[in-house]
Amino acid sequence: MKNVILVQRRDPRSDDEDNQIKFLELEELARSNDYRVVGEVIQYRFPDRKCQIGQGKVEELIALIREKAAEKVIFYNQLNSTQIYNISEACQCEVIDKFQLILEIFATRATTNRSKLQVELAQLRYELPKARMLVSLLKKEERPGFMGLGGYEDSYEQDIKKRISRINKELGASLRDDEALRTFRHEKGFSLVALAGYTNAGKSTLFRTLVHEDVPVENMLFTTLLPTTRSLTINKRRMLLTDTVGFIEDLPHWMVDAFRSTLEGVFLADVILLVADISEPAPLIRKKLAVCHDIFWEQLENASIITVLNKADRISEEQVQMRLDQIGYLAPNPVVISAKASFGIDTLKETIFQKLPIWEYLRLSLPMSEEGMSVVSWLFDEGLVHNIDYGDTIVMDIEARHEIISRAESLEQELWDSSSSL
Repeated sequence: MKNVILVQRRDPRSDDEDNQIKFLELEELARSNDYRVVGEVIQYRFPDRKCQIGQGKVEELIALIREKAAEKVIFYNQLNSTQIYNISEACQCEVIDKFQLILEIFATRATTNRSKLQVELAQLRYELPKARMLVSLLKKEERPGFMGLGGYEDSYEQDIKKRISRINKELGASLRDDEALRTFRHEKGFSLVALAGYTNAGKSTLFRTLVHEDVPVENMLFTTLLPTTRSLTINKRRMLLTDTVGFIEDLPHWMVDAFRSTLEGVFLADVILLVADISEPAPLIRKKLAVCHDIFWEQLENASIITVLNKADRISEEQVQMRLDQIGYLAPNPVVISAKASFGIDTLKETIFQKLPIWEYLRLSLPMSEEGMSVVSWLFDEGLVHNIDYGDTIVMDIEARHEIISRAESLEQELWDSSSSL
């Protein structure tokens, strides 16, 4: 376990409470990657071009590193290549920023080929803007050509771009597979429901409660990196529930794009359960919900969003009502639950059912034949059979997706045409 020091530069006009929330989040991220936080450095100032923080604070950081025997420095603020180089040279230890820390966590927990490709893509997209400056710094004395930066930078940058292009093609193929799978699942009568929300809001616990299955549940950020999907039935409606990677504040678009195929479970869902921790302070809940809505913006198709306020067992009923009043428009018609204590789960299930895509009704008549019975069996698998009468003909009242209803009507006509021709 490495000793690390956390650093945050705060704008002089920024909000203290907001800064503290962000810094606590950085601590959680560091601990999630098995780092031991042994010190912190905070400075109020506008960014320094060379080191992000001022020279005096750099000296203070150097002293703290020696005192605490720290092996790594993690900045909340995003650093450019020059700043990383300058701080590393001054402190004589590894220096990273919050986004590099997130990528470290993702890389540690990537287990499938797709998730490994996504991590590599995010790393490359993070690296690309820094490529020219990085090589320039490392090759100071090796610049071929008169007054030129030489071929190193061009080669390194082009290699990154080529690798990004290759990974995009591979992930694009898997994305098309996902879309085909989504269509197939819809055709098979499944609705798609996704758990989304800020990381560590209790999504995996809720997932386990809903599907009655053990999944990893730990008090750390980004427990879920690889989406997990299981079947769930509510009032005879079949659906597939997916637990997805948690969101986090200031997650850059290049990282969202890199993990798009992981987030497809959210973006392509019929219903999204947006999970938040109601036991947290109201300003923090509002901020986290706003982060989630920002990520959803322009990404969603026609999904219905249900705000699920989890961990209600941690606070009193009066505090719950106070939170509801304070978070207001960011959580219209929320469902208050405790996934751990199984409180409010029945209400949540009923709300999910109400938000599912509307199915169509159909009464159809089928010949009493082997082919007719085959269609009956298919409809029992693909929809809801409300009533069925067996006589000279088979009369059914069914409810199903539009695609199933259309196919059933076609089969009904085909069977009657076929029987009349005999």
